[in-house]
Amino acid sequence: MRTRKPMPTRRPVSVNSEITMAIEILNESGAECDLDALLSLAQHVILEMGLHPECDLEISLVDEARMSDLHVEWMDLPGPTDVLSFPMDELEPHSAPDGPGIIGDIVLCPQFAEQQAKTSLRDELLLLTAHGILHCIGYDHAEPEEEKVMFELQEKIVSDWKKSQ
Repeated sequence: MRTRKPMPTRRPVSVNSEITMAIEILNESGAECDLDALLSLAQHVILEMGLHPECDLEISLVDEARMSDLHVEWMDLPGPTDVLSFPMDELEPHSAPDGPGIIGDIVLCPQFAEQQAKTSLRDELLLLTAHGILHCIGYDHAEPEEEKVMFELQEKIVSDWKKSQ
């Protein structure tokens, strides 16, 4: 059993010479993942959604056993899931003028995500990263109209990011 958390992959991320985002990525899943792409996409989502560029975000990648534990603890649902989001400061889209804040934590499970991936694990994790950030800033998909809005937005964000690469 681990007694200490591995060091985050990145912190901080420079947007330009004056602005620094604090995005941490921690991979405890054992899966090979493109953490640089997740980091870049997260930065893109934050800016596209009009959040202050100095907001904090943590992305953790965990194995199925850990995700199952979190899923039961926080959602009272058995088994693993693909992504869990934990908003912190209840930030909203286009709230950059209000100053920086803590977006929250996103937990991804690459092993579970790979099972549902339509194309590749990388693409699925990119989509889930955008999905998780959107949940942290108030988007939901409990109702059909909410789902339509959220899923179209996350697809657009990821597509626009891919075109910029």
